[in-house]
Amino acid sequence: SVWSNKLFHCSARSRNGKMAADLGELLVPYMPTIRVPRTGDRVFKSECAFSYDSPESEGGLYVCMNTFLGFGREHVERHYRKTGQSVYMHLKRHVKEKVTGAAGGAIPRRRNGKVFLDLELNGDFNGDEYECEDEAKLVIFPDHFEIPLPNIEELPALVTIACDAVLNAASAYKKQEPDSWDDEIQVSKHARSLRQQDNGVKIPPSGWKCQKCEMKENLWLNLSDGAVLCGKWFFDGAGGNGHALDHFKDTNFPLAVKLDNLTPDIADIYSFDEEEAVLDPQISEHLQHFGIDIIQIQRNGTDNGHHNTDNTNNVRPRVSEWEVIQESGMKLKAVYGSGFTGIKNLGNSCYLGTIMQVLFSIPEFQRAYVGNLQRIYDYSPLDPSTDFSTQMAKLGHGLLSGLYSKPPMKSELIEQVMKEEYKPKGISLKMFKALVSNGHPEFSSNRQQDAQKFFLHLINLVERNSVGSENPNDAFRYLVEERVQCCQTQKVRYTQKVDYLMQLPAPIEAASNREELIAYETKRNEAEENMRAPPEPVRARIPFTACLQAFTEPENVPDFWSSELQAKSAGVKTSRFASFPEYLVVQIKKFTFVVDWVPKKVDLSIDIPDFLDLSRLRGTGLQAGEQELPDLTPPIVLPEDTRGKKGSTGIDESAAMQLAEMGFPLEACRKAIYYTGNMGPEMALNWIIAHMEEPDFAEPLALPTFMEPGPSVASSGLAATPLDNHPPEESIAILTSMGFPRRHTVQALKATNNNLERALDWIFTHTEREEEETSDALSDMADTTEPNDSDASDPRIKDGPGRYELFAFISHIGASTMSGHYVCHIKKEGRWVIFNDHKVCLSERPPKDLGYIYFYRRLSSS
Repeated sequence: SVWSNKLFHCSARSRNGKMAADLGELLVPYMPTIRVPRTGDRVFKSECAFSYDSPESEGGLYVCMNTFLGFGREHVERHYRKTGQSVYMHLKRHVKEKVTGAAGGAIPRRRNGKVFLDLELNGDFNGDEYECEDEAKLVIFPDHFEIPLPNIEELPALVTIACDAVLNAASAYKKQEPDSWDDEIQVSKHARSLRQQDNGVKIPPSGWKCQKCEMKENLWLNLSDGAVLCGKWFFDGAGGNGHALDHFKDTNFPLAVKLDNLTPDIADIYSFDEEEAVLDPQISEHLQHFGIDIIQIQRNGTDNGHHNTDNTNNVRPRVSEWEVIQESGMKLKAVYGSGFTGIKNLGNSCYLGTIMQVLFSIPEFQRAYVGNLQRIYDYSPLDPSTDFSTQMAKLGHGLLSGLYSKPPMKSELIEQVMKEEYKPKGISLKMFKALVSNGHPEFSSNRQQDAQKFFLHLINLVERNSVGSENPNDAFRYLVEERVQCCQTQKVRYTQKVDYLMQLPAPIEAASNREELIAYETKRNEAEENMRAPPEPVRARIPFTACLQAFTEPENVPDFWSSELQAKSAGVKTSRFASFPEYLVVQIKKFTFVVDWVPKKVDLSIDIPDFLDLSRLRGTGLQAGEQELPDLTPPIVLPEDTRGKKGSTGIDESAAMQLAEMGFPLEACRKAIYYTGNMGPEMALNWIIAHMEEPDFAEPLALPTFMEPGPSVASSGLAATPLDNHPPEESIAILTSMGFPRRHTVQALKATNNNLERALDWIFTHTEREEEETSDALSDMADTTEPNDSDASDPRIKDGPGRYELFAFISHIGASTMSGHYVCHIKKEGRWVIFNDHKVCLSERPPKDLGYIYFYRRLSSS
């Protein structure tokens, strides 16, 4: 190829006698562009900004010596043409199998220990069987002149310093905050040398509690002496008094494992000495020392890995959720090629991987990003790692191109079969995760998260970055019709709101095996009281029709403001579809908050249908005989007029402290009280749950002071219209960015004379309403600016029949959204395919009854 000819020619020139002086002269024109990485500079040595090429790829990786961005062979020319930067460091890692008899090690041996420090933990190759040889060189464009490294004697001092700094730079994804996500979890330095005391301690199968207090949640087993102690609430969101940390300070025993959700592949291990979550390759042996056989979890589905010695009745153990969802024990056939690329787990990142796999199986997302790949790349900013559209296009191409999902060569396949170790590579979403989680308190951490929350977070990011271009979110977008009836006057009000996801209740009381569940609960309580092993768990079986029925049931609205009575009154709300989306996302409400406010999962099975007809759930609007509530604006309730002991900002501080005692950040509690108009802790708690994923959730309350319409009102000509108090677009944008519908924010600002602070109070203290604009002229003018108003004629609403076919679902394994594992199944070419991190195989038994989020596509009307 032309590329290889250039490289060969330039290498030959280098070999044929370039002296030190010549190299110095060669680099002189480029010296002003060569930089030494400073504190805060991110050096991308492991991933191309436009693809998933890495130093291990065939063409290696080119790192710009000015911007420190990495580029694969196919994209480095684009960066050179766009920026004029000529000097790049080419990094190449050669991985080869060790010769027989070579000494093994936990980390592959390298020829040059200073190269690629952020690639140490590549798990694609077993360190006992492979070794790595790293190669680095400077390449000068456009002639592709090569200078091998290290070349200290022949290079100018500045270039040598810059090269050394790049080679030794930390991972581009490493952050300063100790709790933030930086890379794959590392193996603890104590794991292989851990000493365990022979003190006879055996951990019972149930009845755990902290040895220093009565805590029964968030318990950690010290792997040195078997002490069971509580953690701290801020470590993983659960409650505790920090006795596990105190024990380390007294004993210096460094490692502890969380006693919840132990599985052969997942264990939450923390090193008090290293102050971070770690891996322990010998966790099975370390647990076996205290009588816990972690392998038994996969074999018999017990909750904690203990053998069941009472098998006198020969009762067959229930197959565990872990086995069923992952289809363990079956010989699944691996599939390769376009659309069958796996995603590496970066350490509790499977919630992100499953969502992205499903989204890029949808044609609308494929067209918006992969279909516009070249245009997006050509117009990407100078730093493409920070551009959402670029990274979405890169991810879609990585999943759909087939470049990173190639079947092994025949010789490699035979070797894998002999070793029984199928381990495809998949792609690593480090750059994508760093971008979409930037500034988010939850997604930027290394902890497991709720896939449903991430789906909505991503929808929000797509919405923000799709201005003026095709918006794939429209495939999910639909209108909900809400009917609220005043219980005293029997009059009604109909409103509509935009939604992207249907939350379906799972009524336990409707379980077909209710008697069996009641008997199990009785036995479980008795076993806990008597410190005996718990009975075999019973999974609730709930008919899907019961879930739909629960969705249509009326919901009480105790603080409803009746415009007929001009006062608060009890109200009843029901919801229906005002339109049906092209793709319907259904979340089963499996999780409930318990005492420590950690969402715990209810173990249930639902007979999810392959085909779904929701036509009967379409809203009907105002019916004959129904009377509408008067169209009156509720009175403004200022914070200082409400009850409670309040501070200078009108916040009921006692209510805020009450919420803070539940474990929420105090500043978030104060904001919740303020924005719900001091309506009490219950209303504020709803606000907290709805806003927990926002980046500024725990930031101090900042009261905006927009007291007058901005200059844009007069300049846009609105002052000449009959209504001269139309809210300024700046204020509307601030409120809509918080998630409120445009019409509702316009109404709130009008009712409060464009005072943003009072408008926020108005929104949170009154039932949401969306009214037509009262002036045709104003409405026409609004239509010319942006089509944000949500009604049945909204061009972004793709209404159609309410008949659907299931094409994907995401399942969660574990007891809480804060732990466990996610797997997704997608129907492709008529076959179900399981995507389990980097492993992609044909599914034999898709566990549709155990899913968490379901994706349906609309059937054609024909």
